[in-house]
Amino acid sequence: MDAAALLRQMYAQAHSWLEATIGDLNSEQLHWCEAEGALPVAAHYAHIVAGEDFILNMTVRGAQPLLMSSWAGKTGLSELPPMGDWGAWGRTVQMDLPQFQAYAKAVFAETDAYLGSLTGADLDREIDTTPLPFGKTTVGALASIMCSNVLLHTGEISTVKGLQGLKGYPF
Repeated sequence: MDAAALLRQMYAQAHSWLEATIGDLNSEQLHWCEAEGALPVAAHYAHIVAGEDFILNMTVRGAQPLLMSSWAGKTGLSELPPMGDWGAWGRTVQMDLPQFQAYAKAVFAETDAYLGSLTGADLDREIDTTPLPFGKTTVGALASIMCSNVLLHTGEISTVKGLQGLKGYPF
C-alpha cells in the first residue's frame, strides 16, 4: 500500500469513529458544558470538520472550502469557528446536528476524493501554512496532522460524553 492510500484508509477510519462517537446526541447533550475546562461536543465536532474543510481545501489544494461555497450558510452552525483560540466561541456556538452531519459527510467525501487523487510526489510537495502554526511542511505531513486532529478531538468528545454519564466511544 502506498502512503496516499494509507492516509485515505486512516481518514476513513477516523471519520467513522468520529461519526459513531457523535451518534444521535440530543441538543442538550451536544451543547453541554458544565465541566471546568471542557468544551461542548458541538464545538469539537465543528472544529474537526470545518478545520478539515478549510485546511485541506484552501491551504493544501488552493480551492475554496465548502463552507465558503456550496455550503455557505447551510452548515447548521450558528456561527463559523474563528481562527486561533476557539474556546469562547465553543461555549456559545449552536449546532443543528442533522444539518451539520450532512455538511460533515460532504467534507469527508471531498477529503476522500482528494486523497484518492494524490501521488507520492504530491505528498512530498512543500507548502507554507502561515498563518497556521505548522510553518513550512509537506502535504503528507499536514494531512497526517489533520487526521490526528480528528482522532484527538474524537477522544475529547468521548470524554465530554462520559462527563455527562453517557457512553463515550460506541465500542
